[in-house]
Amino acid sequence: MKKYQLGEFEEIVILTIGVLYNEAYGVSIKKEIESRLARKVSMGALHTALKRLEDKGYIKSHDGEATEERAGRPKKYFQITALGKRAMEYTKSTRDDLWRAIPKVALNPIVVNR
Repeated sequence: MKKYQLGEFEEIVILTIGVLYNEAYGVSIKKEIESRLARKVSMGALHTALKRLEDKGYIKSHDGEATEERAGRPKKYFQITALGKRAMEYTKSTRDDLWRAIPKVALNPIVVNR
């Protein structure tokens, strides 16, 4: 069932938008992901994920003020929508259910006798 579909990177991006709240724009999202996950993020991959999330209705964007340092271009800020919040809750619930369903023995390390 594809009730709410979030890919792994999309999930990371939308969670990061939540973390940054009112300061969630392209470069800040990229830096936060790289800092928290020690994972390199290309701006192209980030923009693709942001576009997909916006197309699904999970986030919305608005332009900030234009600045001289950005050659008059405004920053594009992102916010989580109500639908996005439901998708995040569904994804978390699904993951939690799967974790709870794993038998404890399945997570014990395998010991190999040599």
